[in-house]
Amino acid sequence: MKIITPLLGLFLALSALACKETPKTETTTQKEVETVASEYHIPNSWIQKRVEDANKRLHATDAGKVLWSAMEAHGGLEKWYSNGYFSFHFDYKPLNGKGIRDSYQTIDTWSNKARHNSITDPSNTYGWDGEEAWVKAKDSTSFEYDTKFWALTPLYFSGQPFVLDGEGVNLELLPEVEFKGTLQKVVKATYDAGVGSAPDDYYILYINSKTNLVDAFKYIVSYPEYFPEGGHAPEKITVTQGTTTVDGIVLAKGFKTYWSAEAKDGLGEYITDINVSDISFSPTVTDNFFSKPEGAKVLND
Repeated sequence: MKIITPLLGLFLALSALACKETPKTETTTQKEVETVASEYHIPNSWIQKRVEDANKRLHATDAGKVLWSAMEAHGGLEKWYSNGYFSFHFDYKPLNGKGIRDSYQTIDTWSNKARHNSITDPSNTYGWDGEEAWVKAKDSTSFEYDTKFWALTPLYFSGQPFVLDGEGVNLELLPEVEFKGTLQKVVKATYDAGVGSAPDDYYILYINSKTNLVDAFKYIVSYPEYFPEGGHAPEKITVTQGTTTVDGIVLAKGFKTYWSAEAKDGLGEYITDINVSDISFSPTVTDNFFSKPEGAKVLND
C-alpha cells in the first residue's frame, strides 16, 4: 500500500516518542517492579512466568495443545511478549462504505493498553489506558465509530492466536473441517463471566493441520453497549490474506471477512476488506504513552 504523507508524519512523531534502549535487568522487589512498570518495560521475569503458566495450562487439554502448537508456528508466545510493543496500520474497510476505520496503533500486548492515531490526521488520537477509554479529536467527525470498542478490537484480529493465552479463556476442541481444500484443526474459545468488555464473545479458530498457522476464524460481537438487552451480531468468518514475518512472529498481512453461511467453506456474503501494514515491535515506549493526553475526553461512564 502506498504510504500517504500524514502516515509518514505519524511515524516520525511516534519514532521520536519511542525509546529503543534494551530493557533493564529486573529484580523481583515490589519497588523495582513498580519502577519498571511506570517506564513501560516488561520484565523478562514476568514474561517467563506468563509463558510457563500458559504452557502448563494449555497442555492440560487437547484443545490447549492445539492452540499452543499454533502459537509455536506463529513464532512462539515467549517471542511475542519479548518483542515488546506491537504497532501496525489497520485499515478496516466495509464494502458498503460505512464504518471505515483506519488508524495506526501501538498495543501493550502484556496488559492490553492501546493508542491509536488517525491516518488522515495523526493529531486525532484515542486509546485505552487499562482503566479508561479516551479520545482527543478536532471534532465529532474525526472518528465516526465507537473508539472505546475499537481501541483493542484490531488486536483480536492481528494478535491471533496469542491473544487467547490468558486465564479466563475456555477452550474446546471441535471436529476437524476442510476449509479451502485443507484439513483444519478447530478450537473454540469462550470467556468466563466478567472477562473483558464483551465476555459473551467467542472465537472459533481454523488451524491449518499442515502448517499450524491460523487460516481463518469465526467470531461474534456481543458488546453490551451494542446489545444492552443481550444477544449478539450474526456470526462472521475472517480469512487470512497472506502472512509476513516480523521479528520472528508470523502475522497476517490482511483479512477478508464474510457472513458465516451454509455454503462452501462456510463463506457467505463478502463484507469487509482489511489491510494490515507497517508492522513493527519496539522493546519500550515513553512513560505515559498510553495515558490520556492533555485535553482528551474520557469515554467511561
